[in-house]
Amino acid sequence: MAALKPFTMPKWGIEMTEGTVAQWQVEEGKPFAKGDVIVLIETDKITNEVEAEADGCLVRILAGEQETKPVGALLGVMGDTGVDAGEVDAFVASYKPSGSSAAEAESETPSSAPTQSASSSKRNEGAAQQVKRSTIARDVAISPAARFAAEAAGLQPSDITPSGRHGRITRQDVDKAIRGSRQPALKGPIEITGQEEAYASPLARRIAAQNGVDLSQVTGTGARGRIGKADVLALIGGGEEAQAAPLAQEGVEIIPMTAMRKTIARRLTKAKQAIPHIYLRRAVRADRLIALRQAQAKPGTINDYLIRASALALLEVPEVNVQVHDGAIHRFSHADISVAVATDKGLITPIVKHANDLTVKEIAERMADLAARAREGKLKAEEFQGGSFSISNLGGFGVDAFDAIINPPQGAILAVGKARNAPIDDGGEITLAPVMQLSLSCDHRAIDGADGARFLAALAELLENPERL
Repeated sequence: MAALKPFTMPKWGIEMTEGTVAQWQVEEGKPFAKGDVIVLIETDKITNEVEAEADGCLVRILAGEQETKPVGALLGVMGDTGVDAGEVDAFVASYKPSGSSAAEAESETPSSAPTQSASSSKRNEGAAQQVKRSTIARDVAISPAARFAAEAAGLQPSDITPSGRHGRITRQDVDKAIRGSRQPALKGPIEITGQEEAYASPLARRIAAQNGVDLSQVTGTGARGRIGKADVLALIGGGEEAQAAPLAQEGVEIIPMTAMRKTIARRLTKAKQAIPHIYLRRAVRADRLIALRQAQAKPGTINDYLIRASALALLEVPEVNVQVHDGAIHRFSHADISVAVATDKGLITPIVKHANDLTVKEIAERMADLAARAREGKLKAEEFQGGSFSISNLGGFGVDAFDAIINPPQGAILAVGKARNAPIDDGGEITLAPVMQLSLSCDHRAIDGADGARFLAALAELLENPERL
């Protein structure tokens, strides 16, 4: 018996419940060395590299790229090269995920799937022996999970109708081939015919039959594209909770949300719904700040000066330098500034910790490193989680002014627009000078308008007299 080991979805941090297989870095059946990167796992806002702890071989890959799995779910099987495929099959069939989330995910597998638990395998041993395993060539376009299911069911690629990109066979295709033309077992007087091939729940079939809906025109939003009640109701306009199903249209590309984008959507929705925002706006002359920056040998960015100025203003007005936790206000004695950085996958906010103790030059060096690693997805969790205050600057994109959503549990965020020439009172004379629009969003549960106003006044004083920075 070969020494086989499970390769499972790792857990990084107490809040992690699932991860997405971004890209496999090793090939199935080929050995790797200790320290080699096996796979890239994408979590909420970062991509982690999983390194090999010892020499080994990934004899079976079970999770395809871009598949999201719960912590503890089986992603592959480690073992010796040349191990018998039957032993690997038996190992996979008897594997039990650790943790409730993984167990729940496994329970969602359709009953028609060929994989079995150890106990059900014993009960159905006689039936299993009647199914002769097949072997599918390695050059066939088929996902790892679909390959395992098809081989266990004795299917060949010619028995399966592919629906994946570029003719790739998916697990859902295999499930459909296994079901064949079996009629759905529905109770009640409604006769449902002509839609047996649709991958839908019994209730969805019943509602579709009652309303004359062709299930082939419905896009399922459930696991593996399964059509549910909400998908049918959305098409016929029934039920307030139903949402419009993403029907295929010419010229429209449907792009599934990444794990990072889902996290951003969830956090911002919660922040906007749960936090009473109050917005305070102020215009600040920026000509002296721009002149001071241009006079430096290594000037850095305007953002670097904003971070430094905000940190000093937060120490002057500590009522704004807070986090809000379950009815308690956490006030900080130092300024940890989160700075919004745009990446290909979405917005992330790396933190310049103890910014009040750093010079503008040190802040510039720190931000350059954080921003580069943020765009590569290589930040550590503690480098973007937490913070006592946020800055979002869209001036570089030509935006004049905007209001930002608070990044919980922080109590405030500063939105910065582009500096544009405007008439100002300069010692009793009207002159043109660059003016920058600032908007401070505050959590009104913890920060009063007067506190926010005092912070903006302190910040404006620093920016208009930048030699103090």
